[in-house]
Amino acid sequence: MIKYIVVFVLSTVIAMADVHFAKLEPYNTINIKSEVNGRVVLAREDLEGKIANSLIVKIDDKLDKTDLKNSKLSLQLLSKMITLNKGMLDNLKKNVVKKYSLYKKLAPLASSSVSQKDSLFSAYVSAKSQYNATQEKVLNLENQKVTLSQKIALLEDRLSKKSIYIKNKYIYALNVKKGEFVTVGMPIATISDISKAKLTLYLSKDELSNLDSKKIYINGNKTNLKFSKIWKIADKKYISSYRAEIILKPIDRFSSLIKVEVK
Repeated sequence: MIKYIVVFVLSTVIAMADVHFAKLEPYNTINIKSEVNGRVVLAREDLEGKIANSLIVKIDDKLDKTDLKNSKLSLQLLSKMITLNKGMLDNLKKNVVKKYSLYKKLAPLASSSVSQKDSLFSAYVSAKSQYNATQEKVLNLENQKVTLSQKIALLEDRLSKKSIYIKNKYIYALNVKKGEFVTVGMPIATISDISKAKLTLYLSKDELSNLDSKKIYINGNKTNLKFSKIWKIADKKYISSYRAEIILKPIDRFSSLIKVEVK
């Protein structure tokens, strides 16, 4: 009698081996977290539970916008100063060449006094020093320009992160309210892509063998569906089983359990 019971149980397990129940989920779900600090000045709570294509959260950015405007103005002024000083360099270089040429011509002449030679050499050294000082000033200004350009890039990046837009996504939850202060890493919203649906199930090695020749049945109905993804490494939770996903067309309601058979 025990032998028949064991055989019956084993038969039942084998018969159920290709039957799965999977939860109907959105194609993708994302948890948006704040990348900046600041006070929330706009939170579209009215869009929860709806598909949105708009700005949903805005963090105060007035100071950043002012800083960005002034930084761009400073960058323009720096660029003009660099252009002006570079223009001076050409003339200063010509003056250096001229002073050096005069000194070289006079230096070998025995008829020239020591004071004349010293005066010309001093004029050459002074011209060279002025040229070098202006060249150094240009380099410093260009370095300031690089630093200011980096600051502008950081400000623009921070401003972009203070306005959170979504495009054709379903807002499952909005986690902040107007007036709240958020910090980096604080949850802002949970959004889902419901343009498609997804089923996740875990297949045994037996189910994976000759998979191309098998069909997927949904709630007892034969389909032409294929697995969009099959993991090659066994799942940590469902030991000796391999995660697999099926993508379905858009649906009206999610979260129901779907019977899936692979045979």
